[in-house]
Amino acid sequence: MSSKERPTLGGTRIKTRKRNIAAPLDPAAFSDAVVQIYLDNAGDLELVAKSIESSDLNFSRYGDTFFEVVFTGGRTQPGTTKPDEGERHPYSIIDCEPKREVISPSVIYIQKILRRRPFLIKNLENVMRKFLQSLELFEENERKKLAIFTALAFSQKLSGLPPETVFQPLLKDNLVAKGLVLSFITDFFKEYLVDNSLDDLISILKRGKVEDNLLDFFPPAKRSNDAFADHFTKEGLAALVEYNEKKIFEVKLKEMKSALTTQITEETDISEVIETVKLRVRDAKLPDIEAVRVLWDVLMDAVQWSGKNQQQNANAALRQVKTWAELLNTFCTSGKLELELMYKVQMQCYEDAKLMKLFPEIIRSLYEQDVLAEDTILHWFRKGTNTKGRQTFVKALEPFVNWLEEAEEED
Repeated sequence: MSSKERPTLGGTRIKTRKRNIAAPLDPAAFSDAVVQIYLDNAGDLELVAKSIESSDLNFSRYGDTFFEVVFTGGRTQPGTTKPDEGERHPYSIIDCEPKREVISPSVIYIQKILRRRPFLIKNLENVMRKFLQSLELFEENERKKLAIFTALAFSQKLSGLPPETVFQPLLKDNLVAKGLVLSFITDFFKEYLVDNSLDDLISILKRGKVEDNLLDFFPPAKRSNDAFADHFTKEGLAALVEYNEKKIFEVKLKEMKSALTTQITEETDISEVIETVKLRVRDAKLPDIEAVRVLWDVLMDAVQWSGKNQQQNANAALRQVKTWAELLNTFCTSGKLELELMYKVQMQCYEDAKLMKLFPEIIRSLYEQDVLAEDTILHWFRKGTNTKGRQTFVKALEPFVNWLEEAEEED
């Protein structure tokens, strides 16, 4: 066999990569095509939806343009809401009447489109964000239409539209300062609550991360709880005002508990603690009964409880009562409030197994420190209305009550 090498062709073969040549963007042609579909079907949204579904238009590339046509009737200029060149149709959301029954079909129409092309939800978000950040460029009537559409979109649970897409863009300082945001959000609230509950609205506000900051929708000069109440009461949204007042109350109550816990833990002088509680109670407009409940909760929460040693628990509870008796005395100013304190002690001992056997000792200590009067204890013993653990506690307190009754007879 021959050992000679076979001849080879000289040179190197270079492989060239085929490049995808992207077609240039042409949103104008896309917009004109969509507008023509509207015009061909005389704005009948059911027919428009069918025509769009059967078309070969590139929605993945021109999603934003599509929703501009839906909302305004044609393309808008980049960064504005002003109409751009090209064809337009008169059947857009902005061109219709500001009534829910007129705008609702547009929401249903968009829902159909999104079911077939769910990727378009991001384009809807983009366009809504753009329009909401540019509220000042719309007429008052047009802003109301946008508010109605937004309310209906959430009411009908438009596919995957996140609330933060709506609420966060509204918080631009210049829009808030001009009162445009307050007007928009008021229309939104009123329209949404036609078909939904206040709890539903609060749920959306939570998801939009604005539930705790509703005052941020008000111009700085009107940013107060009184202004909030006045505005929404006049707009017929008393339930929202009530919710906000409850929210404010809860915040102040939490702040009061926190301040009181700090002072008790640091063993602040009792006179200073009393003044702090009085100030907080007055500021929060806290009912006397609620103040008594808060005081007892905070005092008991500050106790260092033992896991198993019952005697240590008893000593700790009684020491806390003795130390802060003057504080309790300051706010238990009537038989009704003393009875409320007894019910509070009863509930805590009922719900906490380690305190179950301490009820009579705590009551006796409160009596000895002049926080509870004899009449209050006897009333609870004979006519108490709270049934939680009552039979057990009545039996446990019976020896002390007998002693009180004997002392009363001797007097």
